[in-house]
Amino acid sequence: MHRHEGPSRGRFAAGVGAAVVIATAAAALLIATYNDRPPWGTDIAYEGGFVQASRIRGYDVDGSRTKALLAGECVLMERQGMGGDRAVHDPAAWVEGCLDGAAGRPSRNQGIVR
Repeated sequence: MHRHEGPSRGRFAAGVGAAVVIATAAAALLIATYNDRPPWGTDIAYEGGFVQASRIRGYDVDGSRTKALLAGECVLMERQGMGGDRAVHDPAAWVEGCLDGAAGRPSRNQGIVR
């Protein structure tokens, strides 16, 4: 029989226990910092507004709905809760994305460097 060279079971258990405590503390810190909002919530909100306005613009045959979006309907939609869960992360970013999508500008989140 060959004896295993390494930490004893007690040291191994203590090391695993310490790792679990550190991981739990790190998770608690992240939750306390961001709560329900993910760290990339601004990007999520922007893209939500951009996609919604782009879809509206794509189905707008006569251009009246696109003009309304640019004239303030994006802000009105966000205030009425039409932005959904994504707008909650950052309402201003959602409106900005909506305006960019309505104007036909490319998304600010496209490309390698932002």
